[in-house]
Amino acid sequence: MMNLVLIGYRATGKTTLARLLAQRLGWDWIDADVEIEGRAGKSIARIFAEQGEPAFRDMEAEVIADLCGRPRLVVAAGGGAPLREASRRAMRKSGQVVWLTAMPETILARMTGDATTADRRPSLTNRPPLEEIAQLLCHREPIYRESAHLIVDTEGKSPEQLTDEVLAWLRLSPNWGA
Repeated sequence: MMNLVLIGYRATGKTTLARLLAQRLGWDWIDADVEIEGRAGKSIARIFAEQGEPAFRDMEAEVIADLCGRPRLVVAAGGGAPLREASRRAMRKSGQVVWLTAMPETILARMTGDATTADRRPSLTNRPPLEEIAQLLCHREPIYRESAHLIVDTEGKSPEQLTDEVLAWLRLSPNWGA
């Protein structure tokens, strides 16, 4: 099975890049967070508020396992999806995992520019936004690094440039069967 899974903190461009990569590969794509919201019938923020983070992470792990079992799919995984070891294994087993990175200030600017972020995404630490981003990145970076086959810095690059960069790498990857 060959899939492409995009990981990284929220607002690093996973959904945009998933759509563009799928278009160029002739594959389907899916945003795992949207899939979770659809299955739950409520926003991620509401899941967190009503059921708590552990219940959300259980749903997320189930969705990741399901999505990774489909062929020829580009998955925009939620920012915390790689936190579960089973999800990391499922992602790597299903194909190539690409970690999209950005500076905390860039992430905050992108989040601030997205009107849906506040309604759909909960605060995870109740700290000021930039402090939360820096803290969570510090915690998650080793997990993202362990999960990824490729690390892509998104700073100063257009979605089209990022698409070209990932596709060029895939063409050179000996394990790629697209």
